[in-house]
Amino acid sequence: MSISAFAVRRYQLTIVVFLMLLALGVSALLRIPKAEDPTFPIPIFSVVGVYPGASPTDVEKLVVDPVEAKIKALDDVKSIKTQIDDGLAVIIVEFTAGSDADKKYDDVLRETNALRPTLPGELLSLEVQKQNASNVAIAQVALVSDTAPYAELEELARRLERRVEACPGVKEASKWALPKQEVRVALDLERLAALGISPREVTQAIASTNANIPAGSVDAGGKRFNVRTSGDFTSIAEVRDVVVASNGAKLVKLSDVAMVDGADEEPVYTGRYDGHRAVFLSVTSKEAQNVFRVKDAVAAELSTFESTLPQGVKLERGFDQTKNVAHRLSGFTRDFVLAIALVLLTLLPLGVRASVVVMVSIPLSLSIGLAILDALGYSINQLSIVGFVIALGLLVDDSVVVVENIARVLRTGLSPREAAIEGTKQITVSVLGCTATLVFAFIPLLFLPGTAGQFIRSLPLAVVATIVASLAVSLTIVPFLASRLLVQEGEHGNFFLRLLNRAIEGSYRRVLESAIAHPKSTLVFAAALFAGSLALVPVVGFSLFPKAGIPQFLVRVETPEGSTLAETDRAVRFVESTLRDTHEMRFVMANVGKGNPQVYYNVAQKNEKADVGEVFAELEHFDPIESPKLYDELRERLASYPGAKLELKEFENGPPVDAPIAIRIIGDDLGDLASVASDVEGILSATPGTLYVKNPSRDKKTDLRVVIDRERVGMLGASVADVDGLVRMAVAGVSAGKFRKAGMGDESEDIHVLLPRAGRPTVDALDRVVIPAPSGPVPLAEVAHVELEASPSTIRHFNRERSVTVSASVKTGFNTDRVTKEALAKLGGVKLPPGVRVEAAGEIESRKESFGGLGAAVIIAAFGVLAVLVLEFRTFKSTLIVASVIPLGIVGGIVALFLSHNTLSFTASIGFIALIGIEVKNSILLVDFTNQLRKEGVALDEAIRRAGEIRFVPILLTTLTALGGLVPLALEHSSLYSPLAIVIMGGLISSTVLTRIVTPVMYKLLAPEVAELS
Repeated sequence: MSISAFAVRRYQLTIVVFLMLLALGVSALLRIPKAEDPTFPIPIFSVVGVYPGASPTDVEKLVVDPVEAKIKALDDVKSIKTQIDDGLAVIIVEFTAGSDADKKYDDVLRETNALRPTLPGELLSLEVQKQNASNVAIAQVALVSDTAPYAELEELARRLERRVEACPGVKEASKWALPKQEVRVALDLERLAALGISPREVTQAIASTNANIPAGSVDAGGKRFNVRTSGDFTSIAEVRDVVVASNGAKLVKLSDVAMVDGADEEPVYTGRYDGHRAVFLSVTSKEAQNVFRVKDAVAAELSTFESTLPQGVKLERGFDQTKNVAHRLSGFTRDFVLAIALVLLTLLPLGVRASVVVMVSIPLSLSIGLAILDALGYSINQLSIVGFVIALGLLVDDSVVVVENIARVLRTGLSPREAAIEGTKQITVSVLGCTATLVFAFIPLLFLPGTAGQFIRSLPLAVVATIVASLAVSLTIVPFLASRLLVQEGEHGNFFLRLLNRAIEGSYRRVLESAIAHPKSTLVFAAALFAGSLALVPVVGFSLFPKAGIPQFLVRVETPEGSTLAETDRAVRFVESTLRDTHEMRFVMANVGKGNPQVYYNVAQKNEKADVGEVFAELEHFDPIESPKLYDELRERLASYPGAKLELKEFENGPPVDAPIAIRIIGDDLGDLASVASDVEGILSATPGTLYVKNPSRDKKTDLRVVIDRERVGMLGASVADVDGLVRMAVAGVSAGKFRKAGMGDESEDIHVLLPRAGRPTVDALDRVVIPAPSGPVPLAEVAHVELEASPSTIRHFNRERSVTVSASVKTGFNTDRVTKEALAKLGGVKLPPGVRVEAAGEIESRKESFGGLGAAVIIAAFGVLAVLVLEFRTFKSTLIVASVIPLGIVGGIVALFLSHNTLSFTASIGFIALIGIEVKNSILLVDFTNQLRKEGVALDEAIRRAGEIRFVPILLTTLTALGGLVPLALEHSSLYSPLAIVIMGGLISSTVLTRIVTPVMYKLLAPEVAELS
């Protein structure tokens, strides 16, 4: 007994299983994590070394080179990118995608820890940091006040941070854009000199008094007691009472030689919300969480906390990721409704009862697919939802074919029950073959390499899971329902079916007969169409991943190298003013001295730097047509600001890239690199379509060097180290310990020893430096002089070699691939110095990796489909006849991209791979039925004609249902998934039209012998 017959005859069990699967799907829908984008382990790590006072060349030689050498020796290292600044090195290590991220983290940590003892003792820290897509903030709020002291805002932010972190599902809450509090010790150098006390003795006294040394434990009777020593300072009064010296009769306390008080640390990163001073709090979610539940818990906590805020402090709710997720879900809900309506419309020729049977397969197949997705640990995100919408148009195909055949058999006079069994039996092999080819088209996409493959994976998985579920439903539930609901509607079916058949007879029959009569001419015409479509490929152009199409965007601010924080702040205020003058803005968050906290999975937060700022803004609503125009208008207005680079950046899908266009120059000599970079910059600037051309080597920096007269210092009885220490105290100050007051938890404040000053130090600070000497204080100017010294601002490495990357964005309306190729063609004329080479980076480099995996996917999909066809038909002739449809789908896909002004992007390419299975399944139905007729003794030409006409209806209906599911995606105008839908739609239309002509002709020319069909 077949599974279909079992489902019909043991209907009680069929009903129970049906209800169980539906319940599993509903349960999965309620439980499955929901997020904006897929999350997956990323084997990328940052090794951050801090070496205060060291120049970039010193950091490179003493820290970066040995660390890079150790890391390069590890397995599976894909690239090492390093940026070296004054006293700071950031080494970004990327392993090949698919590597075990946790194991690679352990490897990097082990190697850096083993290397640490061999590095300079002055190296303050060497940390390994993980990068994870789950570290993206799902919310960013602001505590806003123009008057409240930072100390009060920090306390409020700390309280809010702890309360939010206690919410279910929250991974971490982090506060940003506020100076830490410190205990400031402002030394009186003249008083110290009079008492014969050096500044170093003061810092040593503070550090030794603040030492927290465990004393152990003692036994008393039957109990053990831990013995605690004095430990950390817990009040400023304790710091003031530190004894710094004693002459035997009198103690000199710190308060005698310095002003000691609590203060804000020197500001290095400040923030504003809609122009008002603010402290930001970002919230990240744990992995595999429903972002809506996490958000609801955080929102409730924010409301409770808001009621406790003092007067003059407001809580502003800025970024909320759930709004993007909700918008996508609501859009897809609308798409689902529209798609179902279109599918229903296409099912009219089957009749109302048959349509109801087919429509039952939709919720059931989606439920099973959703349960499979949940069981495999995936989430509901924009890509998995797209997969379900694509599957919506395909999952009914099996059911349509089965129901149509049952209805046809029913019209021969069999009872509904026997017609259901017999009709399903006739079509089972074809349905299995159709589904197998479809699955083989999508399965290779599950194994695409690289970050792009991981990013896209939930889309093909959703399709495969749902299509496999629809196969099971079509061979069990559908025959059972058909046996109960279908009735005979006359020999020729209902009105719509008769109308459709008349249309087929009136048009298709004449065309088919003409094509069969002239087979070679027909094939030449089809080949010409295919060749013509391939000629359109260069016109269509290539791209990688498109814009994200969300209402948030960034404006990055870069002032000239060496600019003060105040200078950067002026540029950031101009950006704020420009954006806030636009009524479409919902909020504007300004960051001065650092990048905005990470709110998108492939855009990391910029490191702390005085000449860097970033403005994070959100539109009230994103419109795919109007919003890009607004961005272009804003770019023009921002370009008017002199002396700074203001770059409006839209968020983009896919793996992170340096910039759409990036040219990497590699060599040893920094001068040669700068010279070539200047030439490349000129070429990119002169290439039409480029925007925001950036040459890092152009940034020059001049330092002030204090040149000490060592002999003069020695004659004063001092040391060069003493003078260096005093200069540091005057400029940056020296940390002498930690201060931890009650309620701070694990946090602490620095005890900062410095010379008296107000605000940021200026050059005059050096004039206030005096060196204590037995003969009296000596001004710094008597033992040293200050001179200007040029130094490299930043040194960059790529895979352990020095490099400079000149980058550019692309203007709206220009194709990145064409602009890049034009620039590369011009670069061929640049004469390179010995030892210098140039290579393309940016999108073109990323595309090679992403599209490189597609080649293997195409091969696997094509040969997988061929294997299924050979297994089903058992002859190479029949296989070749069916496979001849593949080029015909490519024709429509390319033409559709051309007409819709889309490029051949990564997702559009996936559409072409999916087409291999989608279009072949229609050809299977035609060839399989032709073979059946010939085995029954029907002549070749008559079998071809009858198969073409009889199978035209189910083929046309399955094509229309697929189109019905895809139309809403195409109309969504999404730059990510609309091209995919457009490719499949175009390919389906061309293959459906052309296959009904070309496949019969191919069958006539390559007809297998009847003996081969047995």
